Amino acid sequence: QVQLVESGGGLVQPGGSLRLSCTASGRTFGSYDMGWFRQAPGKEREFVVAISRSGTSSYYAESAKGRFTVSRDNAKNTLYLEMNSLRPEDTAVYYCAASQGPWTLVLTTTSPYDFWGQGTQVTVSS
Repeated sequence: QVQLVESGGGLVQPGGSLRLSCTASGRTFGSYDMGWFRQAPGKEREFVVAISRSGTSSYYAESAKGRFTVSRDNAKNTLYLEMNSLRPEDTAVYYCAASQGPWTLVLTTTSPYDFWGQGTQVTVSS
């Protein structure tokens, strides 16, 4: 089992940047594929990006391509999401999640994820 804690959210102006972190407990972080999802008020939770356990492969939602970058440091048990050129429509609670795989496109849905963090709020507004 793994426990996930997100941090780094906040209020940012349109065009600004934020870096989210997700810290995992335990010694098995490197055995999980990881994902970032977000949920805006009144909307379903949506996929943002997934990264393989080695960090060498990733899937991005179209809305995230070219603006967001996912990375991980297995030695630090930490997942990152660098978000640039933020837009008001990026406003949401952002969640990290862990999956035991396999590494397939099903990781762009919520179903294969076994563990979730509590979320961190990102608000993009002037």
